[in-house]
Amino acid sequence: MSDISDEDDNTGALFKEPDDYYQPEKQPTSVEHHMLSDQRLKLQLVGHSPLWGHLLWNAGRTTADYLETNSTTLVKNKRVLELGAGAGLPSLIAVLKGASCVIVTDYPDADLVENLRTNIDGNCREEHNIHALGYLWGADTTPLLEYPPQTSGLPGFDVLILADLLFNHSEHAKLVSSVQQTLRRSSQAQALVFFTPYRPWLFDKDMAFFDLAREGGFVVEKIFEKVMEKVMFEEDPGDELLRRTVFGYTLHWSAEALA
Repeated sequence: MSDISDEDDNTGALFKEPDDYYQPEKQPTSVEHHMLSDQRLKLQLVGHSPLWGHLLWNAGRTTADYLETNSTTLVKNKRVLELGAGAGLPSLIAVLKGASCVIVTDYPDADLVENLRTNIDGNCREEHNIHALGYLWGADTTPLLEYPPQTSGLPGFDVLILADLLFNHSEHAKLVSSVQQTLRRSSQAQALVFFTPYRPWLFDKDMAFFDLAREGGFVVEKIFEKVMEKVMFEEDPGDELLRRTVFGYTLHWSAEALA
């Protein structure tokens, strides 16, 4: 029999985690966006997300400004869908500038979707027709097309928003599929694709998305380029000018696809 008492037995300490072993859960943060009209929007960002939803990306801000500048032709009385929305800034701009209906989506994670609803509640009025849903790229788009019900015209959305999504190269085909399924079959409908090549050495892989889009029946047109004042990630390697630049493209259905 051992004569070691319980008080002398320190083996339990071997299996005790250090005090800082469990890092505290990161709390949501907030940022402001100043609209060109001088209105200020306060956006909540999730505390942390492996899908990068905890950041307000440069393409999100520039897309928002682009939509506001061109609101009369792009969003007023239009049906708008945003994919991979993060904080949902472009969607908020769209509904505030007169879109008839906005569906804002991100990966079907409860925290991400609830955060979108928080931003809607904090910046929109009850009469604004905007809804947050979880959606996985490439999946069945029926819930997006039917919510809320469309009363007339061709099914689908007049404008799609894809802001800073192209870095996810393995999902390009699914993303194109979602665009094909949701963009209204009209020569006037378009998908706005804004992005920054945060990894310049993979720029060609970012741009490969547009090759898939062309194969999928779309005409691709460059419409925008802006160099931001500073990079988002200062410690990252690669061409700084590219990492500061937001590129904007539009996808339209080709005549053959509409025939």
